[in-house]
Amino acid sequence: MIRIENYLGIIEISQGYFSKLIGNAVSSCFGVAGMANSNARQGIRSLFTRRKTYSDQGVVVRHDTDGLSVDLHIIVTYGLNISVIVKSIVSKVRYTVEEATGLKVSKVNVFVDAMKNE
Repeated sequence: MIRIENYLGIIEISQGYFSKLIGNAVSSCFGVAGMANSNARQGIRSLFTRRKTYSDQGVVVRHDTDGLSVDLHIIVTYGLNISVIVKSIVSKVRYTVEEATGLKVSKVNVFVDAMKNE
C-alpha cells in the first residue's frame, strides 16, 4: 500500500493496482514474450490455477524516499536486441505510472529471466 499525504488528505494506492497497471504496460511492449514469476507466491499460484498468465506476474513495486522503485521479470523473444527492448520498457513504465498516478518513478530494474523462440 502506497500512502501519500497532501493538503486534501491521504491517498492510498494498492500494490495490486500498480502491478496490474505496470504488467499491462510491459506486456504490450514489442519483444516481450511474457512475464516471469518474480517470487514463490506467484510460482505456486501458477501451478495451482488454470490461468498461466496474470497481469501482476513478474512485477514488484516498492516506495522509497526518492519515489517508486519497480522490479520487472520478463521473458523476451529470441533474436531481438535486448537493450532496445529494455529501454522501451523502462520509458513506457515510467510514463504510464507517472501519467496515471502523478508519482515519480526513481528506478525501473528489468531482469530478463528467459528467452522464448516464437
